Amino acid sequence: MPLLSLDDVTLRYSSSGTAAVDRLSLAVEPGEVLALLGPSGCGKTTTLRLVAGFERPNSGTVTLDGRTLASPGAFVPSEQRSVGMVFQDYALFPHLSVVENVAFGLTAMPRQEARARASNMLKLFGLEGFESRMPHALSGGQQQRVALARALAPGPRVLLLDEPFSSLDSALRASTRMEVRRVLKSLGATVMLVTHDQQEAMAFADRLAVMRAGQVEQVGTPEAVYATPRTAFVAYFLGGTNLLPGVGFGNGARTLLGILPVTGAPAKGNVLLSLRPEAMRLVPDTDGVALGGALRAEVLAREFQGPSAEFTVACNGLELTVRGAPDLPLRAGDRARLEVVGRAMVLEDIPD
Repeated sequence: MPLLSLDDVTLRYSSSGTAAVDRLSLAVEPGEVLALLGPSGCGKTTTLRLVAGFERPNSGTVTLDGRTLASPGAFVPSEQRSVGMVFQDYALFPHLSVVENVAFGLTAMPRQEARARASNMLKLFGLEGFESRMPHALSGGQQQRVALARALAPGPRVLLLDEPFSSLDSALRASTRMEVRRVLKSLGATVMLVTHDQQEAMAFADRLAVMRAGQVEQVGTPEAVYATPRTAFVAYFLGGTNLLPGVGFGNGARTLLGILPVTGAPAKGNVLLSLRPEAMRLVPDTDGVALGGALRAEVLAREFQGPSAEFTVACNGLELTVRGAPDLPLRAGDRARLEVVGRAMVLEDIPD
């Protein structure tokens, strides 16, 4: 049984306006980290606020551990939901010390017991010795861990994270993300994370829910959603892709790049395919003659990305993105040979 369920939930901020969340259904399992991923304005933060109790849905039901939090006839206030939340700016109390911040929500405990629990939470996050510091004396990563410790100290059934790593620099973001995930998993915490960062979502979450226009477009493990996107939007948003029209015949499709092997639904008739940039290979074309299954291409642009480089190439009337080794000796204007080495994914979209 899911721990948290949203069933057919809709929220409109005005009766005549577009729905911020539109008939959304989603389930989170106990101990799972679920990431809501999507562009700005897709409804992911609104979904978090509906779970937290900061917004009341116009219709639908929100249920936590068998208890109805919101429905047409019921609404549980946020402070009674057993839901913890960490905001994008951490929202630490500047006049309270670190340990006082963490103990703030433990008012039902005796003071000494609350302080001991706060100290234990700080220890989990590697913040021993920081108890007496004030928030302004902490780094961004330390402030974030204090905010997490404060949210987890009361033992919430679900922890909500709203862009929790966005204010950290890239090097600190990666290391902090790994450490935070380790702590959350050690506690068996159930987490719903909101982010627009695809790499962050894939690295941090057990499952992804890719959102668009207030609805969930696809849910699955990071590996499954990346490898088998259902729609062009999901394929583009999660890692980038090349869209190719083709004519399918079971496990293959005829395209401008030749006959491609396909995965996903059996290809039949006119289809739209997703071909990831790493599913193609480029080599310099030194003699202008295509060999084997390779096609002639012209490099239009190159973008260095550290462990890889992305090349924009023109081939058979198509403009394609190809991901290759950063030391591949190709620059704009060079001729190249292009070969498809992976499989294309059949999308649900209807080709133009």
